[in-house]
Formats: sequence, C-alpha cells, structure tokens
Amino acid sequence: MTRVLLATRNAKKLVELRRIVDAAGLDGVEILGLADVPEFPEAPETGATFAENALAKARDAAAATGLPAIADDSGITVDALNGMPGIFSARWSGTHGDDEANLWLLLGQTGDVPDERRGAAFVCAAALVSPEAAAASGDAVPGAEQDVPGRTVVHGTWRGALLRAPRGENGFGYDPIFAPEGDTRAAAELSAEEKDAASHRGLALRALVPHLRALLGDA
Repeated sequence: MTRVLLATRNAKKLVELRRIVDAAGLDGVEILGLADVPEFPEAPETGATFAENALAKARDAAAATGLPAIADDSGITVDALNGMPGIFSARWSGTHGDDEANLWLLLGQTGDVPDERRGAAFVCAAALVSPEAAAASGDAVPGAEQDVPGRTVVHGTWRGALLRAPRGENGFGYDPIFAPEGDTRAAAELSAEEKDAASHRGLALRALVPHLRALLGDA
C-alpha cells in the first residue's frame, strides 16, 4: 500500500479525495491527512494566488514527511466584489476556518446586489509534490503555474451565483449560499456524488489523478 498525504486537517476534504481516488480506480493507495502524521511547522498562506498557496503547502508536507503530498487552496470569487474573497475566503471574517461567520459576512456585503449581478465561482488549485521535488526546491516556490518533474498544479472552476440565504445541510464553507450554474439547488443540497462530479475541487482532484498515477509508477 502506497501512502499519499493530503495536507489538510479538514476531514470533509479528506473524504472527498478518498472518494475521487476510489472512483478513479487508483488501487493500492492510502490517503492520509495531517492528523495521521507527526506534526510539523505549517507555514502561513502568504501566496498571492491559489496555486502558490497550494504548492507551498504540498511542498512543506512532502519535505517534512517524505511522502508524496497533495494540497489544495480554494475559495469563492464574487463578481460584484471584483473577485473577492478569493484567496482570503477561509478567513474573510478575520478568523481562519469560521465558516458561519465568513458566510454571513459575505451575505451582508452583497445584500443589495441584484440577482443579475450575483455571479460567483468556486475556484480550486490542487498541487502534487514528490519528496524529491520538495527537497530540490528548498524554501522557494518558483513558477507556481508551471509543472516540473515531481511537481504539478492543476485547476478547477465551478460557476454559479450567490443565494440570499443559506440552504442545505451537506458540504461546507460557502456551499449553502452557492447555486451552481444550471441548478436551482444550493451546493449544500447536492449529494456527495453530484458535488464530486461538478465541483471545483472535484474537477481539480480528478485532473491530478493521472499525475499521481504516473508519480507512483502506475501509469
């Protein structure tokens, strides 16, 4: 069994990746989370883009554990807010990971925005870094948008619109106030399978699977 680390403490992200790996038929791979490995210093998310943050997290995790590491950075971009919260989505209210406070702040900021201008998108960058590539790159994260041996970054985008009140019990983050394009339901009202098929993270992680297969020698 080959172990691969998903550099997150978010249990729901871990479940998503495990589902996607299973659906891709990638046998013999065990997906671990940060809670499954010894603690190591985690650098703050200081990148200017989703790709830079994802790559830095994956590089740090691979260097610290000696395991191939996957990390993602994702968030919601709102047209009426010129693309914000963007990379600040997880800490939009000032406290990292306070989903409810982030959600209600965003609703308050867009309360007067008419329906025709409530366009939004979830965006995800997912990075895969081998231990060898992590060791070679040192502390720098050059060319975050470029693939190099043992290091890949992919992207996924999920278009839709902001709702005016939360709906649904599934998902997490801003899912209760995001209606995917072509659907009247909130993302939090979709089943896990429906979300995996269409979401920004599902798209990005599926795009990463062939690179993971090649990295593990299972091409």
